[in-house]
Amino acid sequence: MIEGIVTGSLVALVTPMHVDGSIDFDALERLVERQVLAGTSAIVSVGTTGESATLSVEEHTEVIRRTIDVVAGRVPVIAGTGANSTTEAIHLTEAAADAGADAALLVTPYYNKPPQEGLFRHFKAVAEAVDIPQILYNVPGRTACDMLPTTVERLAEIPNIIGIKEAKGDLDRVRDLVALNLPDFALYSGDDATARASMLAGFHGDISVTANVAPEAMARMCKAATSGNAEEAAAIDSDLASLHRALFVEPNPIPVKWALAELGLIEPGIRLPLVPLDELHYEEVRAALRAAHLID
Repeated sequence: MIEGIVTGSLVALVTPMHVDGSIDFDALERLVERQVLAGTSAIVSVGTTGESATLSVEEHTEVIRRTIDVVAGRVPVIAGTGANSTTEAIHLTEAAADAGADAALLVTPYYNKPPQEGLFRHFKAVAEAVDIPQILYNVPGRTACDMLPTTVERLAEIPNIIGIKEAKGDLDRVRDLVALNLPDFALYSGDDATARASMLAGFHGDISVTANVAPEAMARMCKAATSGNAEEAAAIDSDLASLHRALFVEPNPIPVKWALAELGLIEPGIRLPLVPLDELHYEEVRAALRAAHLID
């Protein structure tokens, strides 16, 4: 269980796959160990970057369990357990709790487009059904559903709802959430391009895609930003800025998995309906890796 607010860089870890789409558990162990040694504050296992939508429940739970085993208590493991069915979200969250996850991350129900009251009741039902710390996840660009700060404020009153990953990429939304002044409630950016500004405005950390490929730099940048050291954070982030953009030239996690394969860390496996990165984008991603001093 998570006690207190985890700050800094929290990686939204990819799920490495062989070229046939099967999960590469050996590569998963290497990626997890790399993150821990790099200073990453927590690992999000099988979030949306981890292709949760295409993993079976059994695969989902096994990836979480293997991640927990490798971490061995060194950092918290947060399991992605969101779904557009409340019953399914409860089932996944129960499975994650049974596997030993420290917390769960639950994306807003996608496609259904529930109203704010529906969102409130959905997250309340999951929180009441499973006694594990839970983090809300708002990413309207992927879900067609935007959870408003007023709804977040209501949900924050539920004891085991402990934070939110806000991925709208809107600094006005960041300021609105900070202004709620919610006690013991974690505010995380889910948008690497605005993460530094969000942390300097009062967010506690960044649940990051970029941290998959540049974990050390993201850990240092987030530490500087959450400490209020704007100059140091800006200096580090300047080398990462093109990477923040390039990792979204196609839908996530297509570019980040290609980048990790380019670094020799995973095979280029990904599951349909996602496909490997279009070769038109290869040089853009490579240039971003060079700017971040990850390749020559």
